[in-house]
Amino acid sequence: MKLYGLGPTRSLRAEWALRELGVDFDFIPIDLLAGEAQTPEFLRLNPAGKLPVLVDGDLVLTESAAIVLYLAEKHPEQGLLPPDLQARAQVYKWVLFAMTELEQPLWRIVKHTFLYPEEKRLPADIDLAREEFRQMATILDRHMQGRSFIVGDTITAADCVTVYLMDWANEEDLLGDFPQLRAYMDRMYARPAAPQRIAQAFAEIQAAGSA
Repeated sequence: MKLYGLGPTRSLRAEWALRELGVDFDFIPIDLLAGEAQTPEFLRLNPAGKLPVLVDGDLVLTESAAIVLYLAEKHPEQGLLPPDLQARAQVYKWVLFAMTELEQPLWRIVKHTFLYPEEKRLPADIDLAREEFRQMATILDRHMQGRSFIVGDTITAADCVTVYLMDWANEEDLLGDFPQLRAYMDRMYARPAAPQRIAQAFAEIQAAGSA
């Protein structure tokens, strides 16, 4: 398997699943700032020019949540997807909740903070996005009371997808009112298979650029 990615991006989700599953893979770094995701070679893998991309034999798969779910289904013995249909449905539910209700406001914050050209940034949308995140994070925070994992008693694909967002929200100072989510994030990143934190990944990129 090959995983095309870059430190602090959503490729961390796919890396987390691969590490939890104990799957051997080659990590191929793609420098977004240098335009490596816009080369003809990479665009043949992902016409959207985004990360991550998983290549498994003849399969080329994009979208981080889809990659995590694919890996979980390919290695059912590891339990990232529960065998019970109802428990599996809960995993699907929380994966979609993370992608639609939690990630989207965080992504809007980043876009209007530094990704968009300055003349297109809308400070008011940052405030709206922060409030929307807090509303949805409240739901997950309540859900995590008395729980170690989002679904069941072991790590699942829902955790691999969601915990990255907790670290992202923490970087935006959005977890201060959510003790359950902060504790959950700390527990997950203490796991032996956990990938690096977003801040560490950024620091490594900056160090490499100044070397």
